[in-house]
Amino acid sequence: MSTIKIVPLGGVRENAKNMYAVEIDDRIFILDCGLKYPENELLGIDIVIPDFEYLKQNKRRIVGVFLTHGHADAIGALPYFVSEFNVPVFGSELTLALAKIYCENEGLTKKFGDFHVINAETEIEFGDVIVSFFKTSHSIPESLGIVLKTDEGNIVYTGDFKFDQTAAKGYQTDLGRLAQIGQEGVLALLSDSANADNPTEIANEQEVYNFISETFEYRPGRIVVACVASNILRVQQILNAAAENERKVALTGHDIEKIVRTAMQRKKLTLPSDDLLIDINKIDDYADDELVILETGRSGEPLKSLQKMALGRHRYVNLHEGDQVLITTTPSHAMDTAMARTRDLIYRSGADVRSISEEFNTSGHASRNDLQLLMNLLKPEYVFPIQGEYRLMAANGRHAQELGIPAENVFLLNKGDVAEYTNGKMLVASSVEVGDTMIDGIGVGDIGNIVLRDRKILSEDGIFVAVVTIDRRKKKIVDTPKLTSRGFVYVKTSRDLMTEASEIVKKAVQSNLDNKEFDWSHLKQDVREQLNRFLYEQTKRRPVILPVIMEINQYRNFGKKNSKNNLESKKNSKIKASKKSMKKSAKDKNKQVKPNRSVNKRV
Repeated sequence: MSTIKIVPLGGVRENAKNMYAVEIDDRIFILDCGLKYPENELLGIDIVIPDFEYLKQNKRRIVGVFLTHGHADAIGALPYFVSEFNVPVFGSELTLALAKIYCENEGLTKKFGDFHVINAETEIEFGDVIVSFFKTSHSIPESLGIVLKTDEGNIVYTGDFKFDQTAAKGYQTDLGRLAQIGQEGVLALLSDSANADNPTEIANEQEVYNFISETFEYRPGRIVVACVASNILRVQQILNAAAENERKVALTGHDIEKIVRTAMQRKKLTLPSDDLLIDINKIDDYADDELVILETGRSGEPLKSLQKMALGRHRYVNLHEGDQVLITTTPSHAMDTAMARTRDLIYRSGADVRSISEEFNTSGHASRNDLQLLMNLLKPEYVFPIQGEYRLMAANGRHAQELGIPAENVFLLNKGDVAEYTNGKMLVASSVEVGDTMIDGIGVGDIGNIVLRDRKILSEDGIFVAVVTIDRRKKKIVDTPKLTSRGFVYVKTSRDLMTEASEIVKKAVQSNLDNKEFDWSHLKQDVREQLNRFLYEQTKRRPVILPVIMEINQYRNFGKKNSKNNLESKKNSKIKASKKSMKKSAKDKNKQVKPNRSVNKRV
């Protein structure tokens, strides 16, 4: 009998950052390696990736990384992973091509090339474990689910999926294969929960395409479309609708050209006509009713670009009266405020705005009915809701119980929980320490809670700097403390506050100088605490307080300076004295000569 462990390293009780370790005896199989984009409270953080510490401790047991699709939530952390782990990476042709783009952008994996292309027909043997795949429907082609076949039953990981009966070729789910996997016996199902609280049916993609095409046909002005760059299905629909309505398409946005070019090279994205795409710099050469401007980017970026267009700050496009903005992305609840602000700015610019999410119930993730259909096909013994916040995981768990799966067989895991199957029973036996790794610029994991706390305080209450110069030998403050504030108070209108703060700093510093056991850290801490108490009493704000203490030694500097000056003055005085004596002797000689001459004259 095999010992099986399921350890989520990300993707549970949060959006995105999917990464799951499945341990079967002495082997570890990594399912997806994704990132997430930070929430507002992670000030300055670029992206967040899973914590690899547990995998570092067991790196010799890792047999490979298996990717389900080419979105950032499944492949975004791969550059950081392969820079530390030399293990093979498996994925479909398009998924690996997009993963390589991420690796090139980060510049961390120049020497790594252990990529292996797989498809729905591939089976890979790792001892007594067989890894296979099945087609799923999502917003990007070649999305796959993963099956780990063990002697205890199949472990199925869905990745992102939904069911769509009208899905085009390359996006279709293989229902027959799912039924076959279910007949073989499924021990555990790791199921997508990102849309689990949606009780209604998801609109099929044919309906969405008809809506886009009608918008292009009946709107007389320019069409500006906002779309996530990696949503290749939506990009294809926009290109098709533009060609059908005799419009040209100009691309703008982060990574869109790379993604479009990569998808076209692999024939996963097709151009209805060769002259459909035009350069963004040439849009002024066309009439407004001949144009579609496709603005793309990562999560949230299309909305930011629309705001710049509405404010007249975009590099290429500024909105004007008669423009139609079509938002085809479905933003998360965390972006509701940004969405509302974007719409308001668009209306102020004179343009109109429509959103697909307001017209249709659209998503790339399974609804309640989809999830229950999947469970009926697979008939799992244990269900692990993943890929979503806790409320979504809980909703998925309730859907499983409605089908008769016992509540004790549904596991709502947290990051680091270890669900272990031994002796015919699945239990949460233990946990491992798993956190988040934050990426800020080129720094990987060097930003922690303390830095984030300081950034939050700086953003809310500003900084207060006190600079003091002291002479520790003479135990005195050399000059009046210099106080500076940024983002806390306006100095010119708060002179009384700054004067009192200066006195407090002087007293705190002098008290430490008078202390026989002088300590630098204690001095700074004392200044910080007393200033913090005073400033909070006066303003009810707590800025970051930065004491800067500089030391000089007046005695030594004075002695050295004077000794040097004394030597120079002595030398100068000797030179002056010798010059004076020479002048005096010359004068004396002149005095002696002159009388003689006069005498002589008189004679």
